[in-house]
Amino acid sequence: MPNRLAGETSPYLLQHANNPVDWMPWGPDALARARLLDRPIFLSIGYAACHWCHVMERESFEDETTARVLNDRFVSIKVDREERPDLDAIYMSAVQAMTGSGGWPMSVFLTPEGRPFYGGTYFPDEPRHGMPSFRQVLDGVSEAWRTQRDEVTAAGQRLTSALVDSARTAVPGGDAVIDAGFFRVVDAGLDERFDARNGSWGGAPKFPQPMTLEYLLRRIVAGDPSPGAKVRFTLDKMADGGIRDQLGGGFHRYATDTRWLVPHFEQMLYDNAQLARVYLHASMASAGVDSVRYKSVAVGVLDYMLRELRRDDGAFASSQDADTEGEEGATFTWRAAEIRDVLGDDEAFERFASAYGVAEGGNWEGVTILSRVWPSPTEPPTRENADVEASLASSRAALLAARAGRAQPARDDKALAAWNGLAIAAFAEAGRMLGEERYTVAAIDAAEAIVGGLLGEDGSLQRSWKDGRAVGAGVLEDYADLAEGLLALYETTFDERWFTLAGGLVDTILEKFADPDGGFFDTATDHEQLITRPKDAQDNATPSGAAMATTVLLRIAAFTGEGRYRTAAERAIGTVVPLMARYPTAFAQWLVAAAFAAGDAVEVAVIGDPSDAETQAVFSPVWAEWRPFQVLAVARADDAGPSTIALLHDRPQIDGRPTAYVCRDFVCQLPVTSAAALTDQLRAAPIP
Repeated sequence: MPNRLAGETSPYLLQHANNPVDWMPWGPDALARARLLDRPIFLSIGYAACHWCHVMERESFEDETTARVLNDRFVSIKVDREERPDLDAIYMSAVQAMTGSGGWPMSVFLTPEGRPFYGGTYFPDEPRHGMPSFRQVLDGVSEAWRTQRDEVTAAGQRLTSALVDSARTAVPGGDAVIDAGFFRVVDAGLDERFDARNGSWGGAPKFPQPMTLEYLLRRIVAGDPSPGAKVRFTLDKMADGGIRDQLGGGFHRYATDTRWLVPHFEQMLYDNAQLARVYLHASMASAGVDSVRYKSVAVGVLDYMLRELRRDDGAFASSQDADTEGEEGATFTWRAAEIRDVLGDDEAFERFASAYGVAEGGNWEGVTILSRVWPSPTEPPTRENADVEASLASSRAALLAARAGRAQPARDDKALAAWNGLAIAAFAEAGRMLGEERYTVAAIDAAEAIVGGLLGEDGSLQRSWKDGRAVGAGVLEDYADLAEGLLALYETTFDERWFTLAGGLVDTILEKFADPDGGFFDTATDHEQLITRPKDAQDNATPSGAAMATTVLLRIAAFTGEGRYRTAAERAIGTVVPLMARYPTAFAQWLVAAAFAAGDAVEVAVIGDPSDAETQAVFSPVWAEWRPFQVLAVARADDAGPSTIALLHDRPQIDGRPTAYVCRDFVCQLPVTSAAALTDQLRAAPIP
């Protein structure tokens, strides 16, 4: 018989709806039940694509004996961390404080008031590798609750107090000292930590660092060529590695080794959205074979998202599972004989095997994870290389078609506001930079679905959209990431509706999330009251909500000239200046914002019909190069009523022709009516 998760929309919760454990979703009913029965709470937090979450389910949550212990002695609550990042942040901080590490599945024991007193991550069904079995943990916690209640309660109170203290801003917000010297310190720290053998930063497990790469790309555009080799090396290593699906184009979550070969096989929307954007920006900031290659990688990632993650309503699903029918990576790995059977021709097989590291004995647990080992696609093109690449492309297409006939990993179909915001930004920029209308349409469709499903008439945003139901209050990253996507969509379509919606989200951030001491809380003033109000400035796999909010505030300020936006952004940056300098990879989105704030953005206003070819020709230089420190607004001169964008106010046309204004701090140069003149003004404008 299904348990109380059967009415939820989260695929992760629904995966557990038929467990013998009497799971309850988080909410007042579960907490009230714990108080009524005077039982501790067992809180289990995970997500649908999590491999070890599935393992713990099979070993413990599907086990009748374990379920009886949970049902008799605890109130068991299941939480999808992707639906409730606020709960995940609070209780992950508690587990890290108790154990020194964290991860998923997260297993936390709480008092009926929600205070954590013991926790960990995955517990096996039998004692193993120094870990107690899960049933041993349950017996120990139950006994402590029965015989040492005062000590347990006191421990929960102490830990809760520590969590409250840690959520307070350590550095008061103020004027940020962001100058050339600051960036030199940051860059020196990144140089020191760089992995010269494998690229990127850090060892195994090795995660992509899209925000760090975005920051360094901005340093290159700003005139410092020194990070170029590190950026190219990292982009090439990731693109060649097994972390990238060499057939399907998407990126897996991370590599379990240092050389990017063996991935953890889940594929997440947020990783792919950010990496598509990084490779897109790198292609625009590069020349020659690098530009061509990075564009190809970006297109592969975008097409993966369209093929595998796009839902029928246009929104993007959250992830694909690491497992296929209980086996990790089964969809993506190959035996040499399977490849030979698909390709047929011996010469084609030998060429593909040499290029992608295919061995008869495999390179991982008897099978092969495809990675590009030879010839390097970064070599200068020759006729021979072109023939090889054409052959390899044909082989990849044949293998991808054959792979489509295999069992596929499960897909988590919920559409999250934040992650869709990242995807909207990627597709909007791709549509603009690559001239691909299908990408622009994808961005518009996703925006329509998310705004229509999750944004209320009062400006409040909910987090998750699935099966026609909106679930969960939006948190800071939802407002900030969606605003980022809508601003990118405005600059692609020049439909002011998207700008207006982004502005409304930003105003709500200032109204409901701002901390008077500087920076932003992760939850709104009217959010469910929890044991603490989380305020996590650090980037993780996704940008910190506060860092993205700061980024968007600076961009809105450039469009509107309103000082309140820039002031809030600068005060937020002031709270993390020492942290950015000391831990640059953990605060990389803040560095992206700081780079934008380091000088006045270039503001470009064009008066003319954005759909008219003559107007497009005038502003074409704006997008001819990647210019991350500028904003562009375009509107017709005969639009009914004034534009909602202050940058466009009081900008007359010259002789009825499309007219461009290049401004800094809303102080503009003489208007021009040709692409050549606009190019000259853009090149003359100093880059921050």
